[in-house]
Amino acid sequence: MEIPKFDVAVAPRVGPGVAAGVDETMIRGLVETFYERVRADPFIGPVFEAAVADWDEHLARLADFWSSVLLASGRYKGQPMAVHARLGGLGADHFARWLELFSDTAAEVWPGPAADLAIAKARQIGESLQLGLAFARR
Repeated sequence: MEIPKFDVAVAPRVGPGVAAGVDETMIRGLVETFYERVRADPFIGPVFEAAVADWDEHLARLADFWSSVLLASGRYKGQPMAVHARLGGLGADHFARWLELFSDTAAEVWPGPAADLAIAKARQIGESLQLGLAFARR
């Protein structure tokens, strides 16, 4: 018995960033600017410097992450919860500083709707990581 073939057009995945005008170039610029600031920050900079061996690789991975979050590209294949759990010692104050730097950077380098979306997503991601880490430490 032959299985019939269907000609079904599959719509491309479209993430929330598309409507806000986000593109890959913007994402790369945000990631690079943000992590320059993170590395220079006296509070969270040392945490990242101790954890990141190859900054070019890290920036590419984070660009893939944000592309997946904002554009539904599906490029990021990592496990952020596991990565952050291995670091140990991360507290609410670390996440608050990360979000402050991210929010300031997004607001400076992206137009309003795109920045607002990225900041909202970053807030959700930070809250999710904090909850996951708290649960894992029980």
